[in-house]
Amino acid sequence: MQEYKNKAALIAEINKTAEAFILEFEAIPDADGDTHIEGVDRTPKEMIAYQLGWMALIRSWDADELAGKEVITPVPGVKWNQMALLHQKFYDAHCGKPLSELRKLFAETITDFIQWFDCFAEEEVFTSGGRKWASSTPSNWPIWKWVHINTVAPFKSFRSQIRKWKKAR
Repeated sequence: MQEYKNKAALIAEINKTAEAFILEFEAIPDADGDTHIEGVDRTPKEMIAYQLGWMALIRSWDADELAGKEVITPVPGVKWNQMALLHQKFYDAHCGKPLSELRKLFAETITDFIQWFDCFAEEEVFTSGGRKWASSTPSNWPIWKWVHINTVAPFKSFRSQIRKWKKAR
């Protein structure tokens, strides 16, 4: 897994990979947003909805912890070995929106997500236990790993998937 020397480096990488990711959707018409292509496991709308879902979920864990609520990861009623159920919730939350609207929502969400993340102290980001929700799984990850694995990593992997989708279309 890619590592970062500080929070600013991770933020720069989020910005860079998010921009490259969302630019891949620019020429796709709204009418094609729900089109399945053999060999690509998500539609264009599902790829963006997945990203929106994970960024919202991470922020909700943090908001719940700060509000004194019990944080259940990933979500109540879904276990870590049931990710398809969680991802379907992400898709369902955005299914009625056109691709163009999801692209705009993605841009807004990235801005909000980075502002939220930038409020953490360096020590909170890079030390296990910086937040209880981040260390709530056996992996005991620091916050930066949760952020990386749910932003930078899929921005890169989905970028190759959307290129494959466009080529096959």
